[in-house]
Amino acid sequence: MPGLRRDRLLTLLLLGALLAADLYFHLGPRVRRRLQLRERPLGCPCARRAASPAPAPAPAAPRRVEPVGGGGPGSKLRALFAHPLYNEPEEPPLLGPEDSLLAGPEALRYYRRKVARWNRRRKMYKEQLNLTSPEPPVQLHQEASWVQFHLGINRHGLYPRSSPVVSKLLQDMRHFPTISADYSQDEKALLGACDCSQIVKPSGVHLKLVLRFSDFGKAMFKPMRQQRDEETPEDFFYFIDFQRHNAEIAAFHLDRILDFRRVPPTVGRLVNVTKEILEVTRNEILQSVFFVSPANNMCFFAKCPYMCKTEYAVCGNPHLLEGSLSAFLPSLNLAPRLSVPNPWIRSYSLAGREEWEVNPLYCDAVKQVYPHNSSSRLLNIIDMAVFDFLMGNMDRHHYEMFTRFGDDGFLIHLDNARGFGRHSHDEVSILAPLFQCCRIKRKTLLHLQLLAQADYRLSDVMRESLLEDQLSPVLTEPHLLALDRRLQTVLRTVQDCIEAHGEQNVVADGPVGQWALDSSRANATS
Repeated sequence: MPGLRRDRLLTLLLLGALLAADLYFHLGPRVRRRLQLRERPLGCPCARRAASPAPAPAPAAPRRVEPVGGGGPGSKLRALFAHPLYNEPEEPPLLGPEDSLLAGPEALRYYRRKVARWNRRRKMYKEQLNLTSPEPPVQLHQEASWVQFHLGINRHGLYPRSSPVVSKLLQDMRHFPTISADYSQDEKALLGACDCSQIVKPSGVHLKLVLRFSDFGKAMFKPMRQQRDEETPEDFFYFIDFQRHNAEIAAFHLDRILDFRRVPPTVGRLVNVTKEILEVTRNEILQSVFFVSPANNMCFFAKCPYMCKTEYAVCGNPHLLEGSLSAFLPSLNLAPRLSVPNPWIRSYSLAGREEWEVNPLYCDAVKQVYPHNSSSRLLNIIDMAVFDFLMGNMDRHHYEMFTRFGDDGFLIHLDNARGFGRHSHDEVSILAPLFQCCRIKRKTLLHLQLLAQADYRLSDVMRESLLEDQLSPVLTEPHLLALDRRLQTVLRTVQDCIEAHGEQNVVADGPVGQWALDSSRANATS
């Protein structure tokens, strides 16, 4: 009996020690972090200082939804969008629901389930922390601009021409309050797997966050990392260049002016990093990387496990920070996308070179391979190359497509933040798909020729379009003038191809099947 009592006593002591250890090492630190967060923003372990109080948010100004491509009398932008090229029926014609990306009832049911799950998780989170808040549950409204944007995607593009939905979406992303902030999925995947020996460090240098708004819409936030008048140093490799928020904004406007409509709606915004990110995030890692700089500015950085990278931080002034907001596309559960390596992908190493860089006949091999031999895929890649060349974007390693629209679906022009880095240099190798294949859509060529005319000059309509953005001027004047210079380079390249091969073999204006047949005949002849 005495031995049994002693065993019970030892068991109780052991359980007590385990409970004390759990309280000290696990529950205690979490409670302390929560209490500190209520009192002040958490600091970075490398530089922990008291935070200055955030200014009270200014009252929201009344919002007025403006049409896409606004402008008053004498507006070149309005004249451009009134031109017959921007109003002729698109081919092929939309025949029915099969030409839309989403089925409306199914998409709405899916979003209602997501909203209900969000409300349940937020309620559990508040109960766990013993928080009380007068905020009502989030409601899904079918007329919300982000919902209508998703429902409006069809096989011609991400949005129709002159879409009032896009104008309202841009306004909503600019003004709606945020209700959550988190790392993007690729940043989360890198946590615990960041390697100091890598040349390319996606986490740390290139910070982006997912912000959710009060209407339950989401946007990708990329903060300002570089001043507008700074050029990328000529010794920088394209894969270690900064990602520029203003490049994302300008890419959306350029894509719309070219009538591609393949870049998600993107807008600039001044974000209060304290009120609109730190105080609404539930991600403890994101909370832990906020700190106050010696200049008393609120800063944060991407969490990379090997080091506290305060030198890569982005800072408000003291709380407000410029950034771009790109609307999210529909969930992959609703609209699966295919990520495809670009045939003209660059080498992401210091010394490597890809085949297309050394083989001038590289396109002949590409045209023999599915799907480039039987669809409009190759022509769409050439469109993308023209778009990237105008921006100076060398970082197009992959492209994405909606699987619903098959091989002839349009390419989505995502991740344009490495464009507009050097206005003083034109990287002609970006045009390799054009000058190696010597093919271009007639529709694309007609738009480029129109934008080279004085009445519709590309730099003028871009300048006017970018004035609509809150962060105007988005691009400096040298970048705008570089667009005109690069446009002339594209047109000269097309003209050289026509002189070498004949217009009928260069300019594609028929059905895809007929173009593929003509292309194969031309290859056989050559």
